[in-house]
Amino acid sequence: MTSAARTLYDTVAIETASIVIRRYSTSFGLASRLLGGEVRQHVSNIYALVRLADEVVDGVAASAELAPDDIAKLLSTLEHETLDAIAVGYSTNLVVHAFALTAREVSFGAELVEPFFASMRADLTEVEHTPESFARYVYGSAEVVGLMCLATFLHGHIVADVRRAALVDGACHLGAAFQKINFLRDLAADFAGLGRSYFPGVTVSTFSEESKAAILDDIDNDLRISRAVLGDLPPSSRRAVALAQGLFAELTVRLRSTPAAVLAETRIRVPNPVKLRIAASAAAGRLPPTPQHRVPVSSPLQPRPPLSKEPR
Repeated sequence: MTSAARTLYDTVAIETASIVIRRYSTSFGLASRLLGGEVRQHVSNIYALVRLADEVVDGVAASAELAPDDIAKLLSTLEHETLDAIAVGYSTNLVVHAFALTAREVSFGAELVEPFFASMRADLTEVEHTPESFARYVYGSAEVVGLMCLATFLHGHIVADVRRAALVDGACHLGAAFQKINFLRDLAADFAGLGRSYFPGVTVSTFSEESKAAILDDIDNDLRISRAVLGDLPPSSRRAVALAQGLFAELTVRLRSTPAAVLAETRIRVPNPVKLRIAASAAAGRLPPTPQHRVPVSSPLQPRPPLSKEPR
């Protein structure tokens, strides 16, 4: 392949990833607009693959009435394509190709990709979780995505080991908060439409004010830990992460003020005018407030599996 042909192919792959985030995402896409140009594209490349995998598990593949075994095969094929593309720098799948460009440039690989696909695969078979399986699922489905994004944020920056470790922990907690908020907002839809109950011991029928409060305390703890390291991020990514943090914090306030019985039937959203206000605050460099609620020591949602390998 000539250099001109390679450049064109890379460009089309990147443009394809940009279309995916623009058409599929709202809050994530809004936050990504505050990223520096190169970082923004890397995050778009990551998001596009995550969305593609999600469509295999819960989206278009399922609506095409494919059998569960066939969906599992498609997911495994996508995982192998992704790992192969990272190894050789090329894929016939434009979304996978764009993701591989980012993974190769910012230096992450199977240590993050494999846990992600393991969690996607779990959605095909697991309908309830123990605290241990919940921790594994959240790590693979959300925390590793945060680590992928962090690798793009820190690419080209010299970061001391202590600071890097704190940022890794913060990225994991922010990813976990994002996933748990989505589980809470989609409690009824996940149970009724997909037959899943993600939170250990919690179903629509057993969901109560007490379980809601415990879950939100846990989420606030995640947000507090991630908020503490916001100032250590490079300027090219700090405002975008502040916006994501602010949107999640706003959602927890709204979820906390909504009765459990209503949450079991209704998906709570942040109105667009409020999103724009939070975005303007983040764009101006103002950091979101730190959540005040503390997580109960006995929370079953808190343990996380140790990182097998930090992003380089």
